[in-house]
Amino acid sequence: MIVLVVNAGSSTLKCQLIQTDGKVRLMKALAERVGHPDAVMEAAFAPGFEPRAVEVAGCDVPACLDRLLDLLESDPASPIASLADIQAIGNRIVAGGEHFSESTLIDEGAFAALVQCEELAPLHNPAADACIRLLRHRLPDTPQAAVFDTAFHTSMPAKAYMYPLPQRYYQQYGIRRYGAHGTSHRYAAQQAANLLGRPLADLGLITCHLGNGGSITAVNHGESIDTTMGFTPLEGLMMGTRSGSIDPAIVTYIMRRDGIGFDEMDRILNKESGILGVSGLSADMRDVLAAADAGDADAALAVDMYVYKVQKAIGSFYAAMTRTDAVVMTAGIGENSAELRERIFAGLAHMGMILDLEKNDVTGQIGVNRVISIDDSPIKICVVTTDEEMRIARETDALVGGEAEAAR
Repeated sequence: MIVLVVNAGSSTLKCQLIQTDGKVRLMKALAERVGHPDAVMEAAFAPGFEPRAVEVAGCDVPACLDRLLDLLESDPASPIASLADIQAIGNRIVAGGEHFSESTLIDEGAFAALVQCEELAPLHNPAADACIRLLRHRLPDTPQAAVFDTAFHTSMPAKAYMYPLPQRYYQQYGIRRYGAHGTSHRYAAQQAANLLGRPLADLGLITCHLGNGGSITAVNHGESIDTTMGFTPLEGLMMGTRSGSIDPAIVTYIMRRDGIGFDEMDRILNKESGILGVSGLSADMRDVLAAADAGDADAALAVDMYVYKVQKAIGSFYAAMTRTDAVVMTAGIGENSAELRERIFAGLAHMGMILDLEKNDVTGQIGVNRVISIDDSPIKICVVTTDEEMRIARETDALVGGEAEAAR
């Protein structure tokens, strides 16, 4: 089955066209800085995957997707003859709330429920829903599936997902911890089990999805038992532009002192804080590390804070687990920054997580799943290249294929 995977963010769009029989990638595309005059998009087709630029300056997320569909339809190098060759569409949805505990095909009822979940992930869900609307217009007969970041975390016990608030807020509004990045955490856990040569059901793992957004999950016997993100993806770690967990009284204090409203405060916490807010330079950790190395004190503080908060989260989940066999690093920072991994685990060696500096070196190792701890480290350290798009494609194939089989 040929599946178009759509991963929409607030300022990014990642898409792949995947032939699920044989797990073959036919197209990859990435748009960044979406919505800005300097937005850029590159698409690449199999077999050579030579990148080609797509003009998307000033385009929002669904408009970028529209341009990509035009390219697939018109480019002589396109792996498909027409959009009709796309047999299914898999959409990454960050938050499914309590409406969705597993992936689902999108019908009218499901889409109405998706819209109700937009407040739970205001940077991501609205953009994803806008892409679903566009695809329903451009490919009206092609089935679409929603694959949820929150689904993996539905196994969390009440003691982990409930907030210490009056029960009426959970009962009336569904306010509880939902988590995010579940597709990535599930995939990373399974790949780590493969690396260690042991069944996932036998392992205690701490999976670390560290990118522009970030979360850490305690995975016990293959199930999420706790995670750092909460009611929305704002809770937890310090991130690229998100504050992560702070004293909630700060919010009302700033609103009173500055005389600002809810939307402005929400924007500050989600888009002006985190690594960008502390460094005053960038949300990109690569830029901030370079500035810190050049002597910028604010950049150095941002890096120190980021490392410390990751260390604390790993340590707290070590305490929550009955046993910990490995810590798994994935996503942009987790996979690619040997420097940050070294700094993080320098503060965790006393817990039995002992890094091998030579194995940690990224030279020639980008994209390679591997163990980077010393051979006799009590707790192994793994690096796994995340592949959310392939998992979304396979789940979409299973859903659409299952419906087709049932119809026969």
